[in-house]
Amino acid sequence: MTTARQIIGMIRSHAVGDNERFLSIAEEIANEALRAGKNRVGEDIHNLLANVRANPRENSTQLQPTPLAKPRGELANLLKVTYPETRLADLVLNAELRRKIERIVREQREAPALEAHGLAPRKRFLFSGPPGTGKTMTAAAIAGELSMPLFTILLDGVINKYMGESAAKLRLIFDSMHHSRGVYFFDEVDALATARGNENDVGEARRVLTSFLQFLEEDKSRSIVIAATNLRMLLDPAIFRRFQGAFAYAMPNVEEARAVLRHHLLVFERDDLKWELIDQEAAGLSQADLAAAADDAARDAVLDQQGDLTTDILIRSLRDRHAIHAIEER
Repeated sequence: MTTARQIIGMIRSHAVGDNERFLSIAEEIANEALRAGKNRVGEDIHNLLANVRANPRENSTQLQPTPLAKPRGELANLLKVTYPETRLADLVLNAELRRKIERIVREQREAPALEAHGLAPRKRFLFSGPPGTGKTMTAAAIAGELSMPLFTILLDGVINKYMGESAAKLRLIFDSMHHSRGVYFFDEVDALATARGNENDVGEARRVLTSFLQFLEEDKSRSIVIAATNLRMLLDPAIFRRFQGAFAYAMPNVEEARAVLRHHLLVFERDDLKWELIDQEAAGLSQADLAAAADDAARDAVLDQQGDLTTDILIRSLRDRHAIHAIEER
């Protein structure tokens, strides 16, 4: 018998465009119908699912971004392009940060209205915060909401691999923004934007930083530039002036951690999970860790408990994530 949990799960999955989760819940309903002796219902659902999976393109109603040419030549070593399906509804953020991210998307969508009044949507943003707190996922969600490609640039690789040529490589990236509109995500920007007085600073890094700031200021493209850092305190103050918004990410609180787990365990969640105990084990884990723990717990539930998720399974997965960090810190 279809439960309220399953109905809610299907509606949420449809809202965020998660087709696989939607189909998984439908398959769960079909199997339950067969076990209850409702063979006609169960078989009809299974037949529909088979048709949808056999013809995904014909059944897809999602708008897809127009494919862009794959970066070639030197750019192929600097850019990684993806077409994210992530949406804002997939993000677990505090209310203030969510409002700011939603405003970025709205400004881009309503750019003509702004331009009619002599204004332009903001397009240069800095995300800072500990690893795994949602910076990369936010960049993907912005790209997904706007049906834009996401170009990811690892600046640390640019500097290390092209010592003496890094500024020229950066120029290639910024030039590509004009003819390949998208969200350009500069990950680990602290690799080149550390304070110029840092004792480990070298001349090449200073030159690259100067070039990066100059290119940012001169950029007239319609692309969005997002830089991310795990080490905001090391950034040269000059970099902040070039961005039109600086957003701080933090480790999730109790409510946010629970929301991450619930989102990833939507199909499996039961009413009898002991959330007070789960909250204690989730404390101190990032969003990425929580998502990984939830996926591990889901796999264990499917393989060992016939899809029956228990508090013990989830707690064990959370403890395993803590153990991984304990090893890393030794």
